[in-house]
Amino acid sequence: MRRWFIIPLMILISNLISGQTAKYSNEFLSIGVGARALGMANSVVASTNDVTAGYWNPAGLTLLQTDFDVGIMHAEYFAGIAKYDYLAGTMALDTNSWLGATIIRFGVDDIPNTTDLIDSDGNIDYDRITKFSAADYAFLISYARKTKILHLKYGANAKIIYRNIGEFAHAWGFGLDLGIHYKLKDWNFGLLARDITSTFNAWSFNEEELIIEVQDSVYNFAPDNSLELTLPRVILGVSRDFPIYKKFKGIVELDMDFTFDGQRHVLIEGDPVSIEPHMGIEINYDRLAFVRFGVGNFQRVKEYDNKKSMTFQPNFGIGIHFKGVSIDYALTDIGDQSLALYSNVFTIRYSFDRREKE
Repeated sequence: MRRWFIIPLMILISNLISGQTAKYSNEFLSIGVGARALGMANSVVASTNDVTAGYWNPAGLTLLQTDFDVGIMHAEYFAGIAKYDYLAGTMALDTNSWLGATIIRFGVDDIPNTTDLIDSDGNIDYDRITKFSAADYAFLISYARKTKILHLKYGANAKIIYRNIGEFAHAWGFGLDLGIHYKLKDWNFGLLARDITSTFNAWSFNEEELIIEVQDSVYNFAPDNSLELTLPRVILGVSRDFPIYKKFKGIVELDMDFTFDGQRHVLIEGDPVSIEPHMGIEINYDRLAFVRFGVGNFQRVKEYDNKKSMTFQPNFGIGIHFKGVSIDYALTDIGDQSLALYSNVFTIRYSFDRREKE
């Protein structure tokens, strides 16, 4: 007989998988990838020019300088409880088109499952405790191409979403992203329309695992609604390259995220449209060593005396590039600087050409 004290666990799981509000659906895809981008507060939609463009703006894949580019990243959040992993690769199909693939996983592993802690005789048996994972996966296929208009490129993502909560529930989803990039002298302009057709996640529940017997009563915690919707988000970015001194050069970028799912706690709050600005800067020496800064997550916070103050999240990063190998590091947070849980993020990339040019 399953006892009353395991009900809170089942309620928690039920709430997790029944969070049908569109506002924070698939929010793991808003964290970002690549230590370069994270160090610049995710302000790279207009300036991304490596394999991470498959995530930030697929049109940016046309800016790659080599035939192949692969990257891998690992990060841990909430004091190591949550693991965030990224793997991607891209290749030039010809002089005008590129193809890329991206895999993202954000999950919490080794969660104790105490639903069978008590056996049929009412005895507590710790050997009956099992473990499960709650993880979100995204698989992106990117295609980018130059247009006949000089310096204008476009790209698109077809993405498959898989979300899993142990043996209790799982969901499949599908979405599309569209990106555009345009260069005008030292200026770069980028646009990413994420989930342009809206992304739908369809959940399936294991009712046997979500049924609890308490004395003579039976409770079923399987949600009735199995559809989760992610509304579109548009990110506009503008960046500029500028010289500093001899071999020192820099890039500064300002991005603005437009969301259409109701009022959010961001700098420019609106209903249904909210706008979140963020900015980053990168300084490099001869394209070998890089230092990056970023600021974002601006919020108005009400103090105890009812006065409002402005908070923001600073980010920092460094990088080195030598003979096709890039190692980037970022010190950043998942989004709530009040927790003071900054994470160390590392990304390794390798860029190379075909042995024989066609």
